[in-house]
Amino acid sequence: MKQPYQLSIALRYLRASRGQSFISFISAVSMVGIGLAVAVLIVVLSVMNGFEHELQQRILGMVSDATISGYDEPLDDWRAMRERALGEPDIRAAAPFVEGQALAVSGDKLGGVTVRGVDPELEREVSSIGAITRKGDIDALAGGQYKIVIGKSLADALNVDVGGQVVLVLAEAFMTPAGLMPRQRAFTVVGVFEAGMYEYDRGLVFVSFDDAARLFHTGGRATGLRLAVTDLYNSREVADRTAHAFARELDKKFYVSDWTRQHSTYFRSIQLQKSMMFVILSLVIAVAAFNIVSTLMMVVRDKRGDIAILRSFGTTPRSVVAIFASQGTLIGFVGTLLGIALALLVSWQLGNIVALLQSWLGINLLSADVYFLSDLPTQLRPFEVAEIAILALGLAVLATLYPSFSAARQPPAEALRYE
Repeated sequence: MKQPYQLSIALRYLRASRGQSFISFISAVSMVGIGLAVAVLIVVLSVMNGFEHELQQRILGMVSDATISGYDEPLDDWRAMRERALGEPDIRAAAPFVEGQALAVSGDKLGGVTVRGVDPELEREVSSIGAITRKGDIDALAGGQYKIVIGKSLADALNVDVGGQVVLVLAEAFMTPAGLMPRQRAFTVVGVFEAGMYEYDRGLVFVSFDDAARLFHTGGRATGLRLAVTDLYNSREVADRTAHAFARELDKKFYVSDWTRQHSTYFRSIQLQKSMMFVILSLVIAVAAFNIVSTLMMVVRDKRGDIAILRSFGTTPRSVVAIFASQGTLIGFVGTLLGIALALLVSWQLGNIVALLQSWLGINLLSADVYFLSDLPTQLRPFEVAEIAILALGLAVLATLYPSFSAARQPPAEALRYE
């Protein structure tokens, strides 16, 4: 016999035979239960991984890796500071910006926005604004021409497109013969970008650096420098080190921020949710795995005569344990493989599945203003899949212990008396 007789007997007990189809059906149900639990856990974690990755990429495309700003006033000589920052070995690009808050108005429609004044050429080096501009071109932002690039959601809300007019109203006023009037300036829309995040597509606009400096009265000074670093996960240390160097040389204080500080709440909440979902759905796997206990107990009760005969022929209790432990392990192994295969298929087609559900139900399941993203990305991580597979197999093996030892403890003579 090419394989151990214990495994051969275990495989025979899994196959349906006359009068024993119910036990085989219960075994199949146990496999399916484990498979579904494994698939659900893998799919949920892959969606959360995809959401985290996509959110990180889209955030970094708009906020830059790190930012150094004036503590209580704009940067006096941002050009010299930019050259000094580029001298740092871990900084690959730096771009100045002027930032402030305003109200965007078009006709009777309005919305609060963050106005960011940029140099288009330098901004391309620290953000992805050039790549995500769907209409027009950010290079059209030239000083003195009062042109603006807005997000797609804002364009839809204000009902404007390229060539339209948007008035920016500031929370400042000046005295006129008619009384106090808010400061405002009309801009021509020369581009529409789509970051894929409602927060930016609805609440961020770009103008030229010079126009923003005039609009917010900075006198040509920059609010701060946006930095692109070589090591994304080392951005906080690089920004802190650069700001401390500026502080020593200029005897001034600077405000330092980076993508991990600005959006730490998002990523912490995602990590917390992933941990909680892993624990909760692991309990579902545990429930499915422990269905093996009832399956094996039924098999043990049905096979009492077989166990007694095997023991009479000299089979050791350890071999009896191996027979039923092998049967339970096979159920767990096959169920885990089915779950992984199902998870791979669902993760691959999840976008189409969600689109189909939305068309059937007639509702938007992924509203961009609620979930930040308008689609449902997935990202399978092999290490997590391996962890889940090992967890499912471990629980399946654990579930076989009590029925297996119960079968080994049965007295052969007592069992044969009723056969």
